[in-house]
Formats: sequence, structure tokens, C-alpha cells
Amino acid sequence: MTTEKLDIMKTIREGVSYGIKNFFPLLLMVILFFLTFWIPYLNVGTSIGLYKAVISIGRGETVDPLSIFNKDNFKNLGNLFLLMGFISIGTLAAAAFLFLPAIVISIAWGFAIYFLIDKHVSPLKALLLSYDSTFGNKWRIFFLNLLCGVIIGAVTGLFTAIPKVGPFIAVIFLFLAIAIVVAIDGVAYDFFSQKADVILAERRAKECACPAPEAAPAEEAAPAEDAAPAE
Repeated sequence: MTTEKLDIMKTIREGVSYGIKNFFPLLLMVILFFLTFWIPYLNVGTSIGLYKAVISIGRGETVDPLSIFNKDNFKNLGNLFLLMGFISIGTLAAAAFLFLPAIVISIAWGFAIYFLIDKHVSPLKALLLSYDSTFGNKWRIFFLNLLCGVIIGAVTGLFTAIPKVGPFIAVIFLFLAIAIVVAIDGVAYDFFSQKADVILAERRAKECACPAPEAAPAEEAAPAEDAAPAE
């Protein structure tokens, strides 16, 4: 298992860059999502489309706002609901131990839905991949989220304090901040996705490393026939 650590500052820098790059496409995508969220069944496909957009943004790609309506988004409906059920039950069970385990497990499983959609694995494998790939990085993920929250809260407060135009500027900043946070989440997933690829490759190698069959014992040489008597 790889032990590489998530670079928090690099993740934030790339997230800011990708978030600004995708601000308007992502804004339009979110508007389309909320305009159609009241439509049953379609809202599940558009939700999966948003998860796919986060994955694309984290890889530096420009998202297509209309991609939330792609038919392919509906292929994972059953597995998505099953995974969400596992996460809910597991987190609820962990909360019985004074909440700290619930926080840890929610961080450890935080990328499971992305793995389900991106890696085309089963719900259980998605949970295992998320847990294993984030091993040794859970506190870094926690501090990354905490740092983003503190910065956004502080900047929003400063803008709000500006007389008259402050609240308007703060709202605009919040929209931009949402795009940046989405991009940061995508960049973090891309880091753990690469770790997951290594984990999957290691597991496949172990599964294929079957012991070579033992060589069959050599047959004993047949005794030489008595030489025929000379005439």
C-alpha cells in the first residue's frame, strides 16, 4: 500500500485554478440541477452527473453543464442507493461510540461514491477502496476541509462588513467559493484515485500469483532387458 501524503497547499492551489476555470459551467450545471431536482428519477441521474463533474474538474478538465442529463448517469442507480445505505448504517453504528469514530469513518468513506462511479466497482469495494486509499491521510483531509471553511468564512465576513455593497460582494464570493471547494474536492479525489489504482494493481497481482504446480515425480527408469546370449 502506498504511503504518499496529500499535499494540502498544492491541492488548494490546483483547486482554486480549476474552480475559477469551471466557474460558469459549474454555475450553470447547478442551476439546471435545482431547476429539475423536483422531477422524480431524473434527479438521481443529475445527482450522479454532479459527482462525475467533480471527478472531471479535479483532473483539470472543463465540464459540460448538460452532461448531468447523460443517459449513462442512470447505470449506477441500484449500486448508488446500496452504497448510500451502507454508509448511513456504518456511520450511525460508529456514532454509538461517542461520535469520534463516526467522524473518522465519514472521512474514510468520503470518496466511496466517486470510486463507485469512476472505477465501476461494487459498493463494498468502493468502501474498501476509499478506506484504504485514505489510510494515513484522514487528518490531512480533515484539516483541508477545516482550512477551506475558515478561509471562506473569514473572507465572507470581511466582504459583508463593507458598507452597502458588502453583502452583494459576499454572495458573489460565496458562489465562487463553492466552485473552488468543489474543485478542491475533485483534486483530492484525483490524488486518492491514483493511490487506488496502485492498490487495485497490487490486489490483482496477488490474485494472479498462483503457486506453480509441483513437478510430477520422474518415472523410474525401466530395468534394462537382459542382453541376448551371443550365438
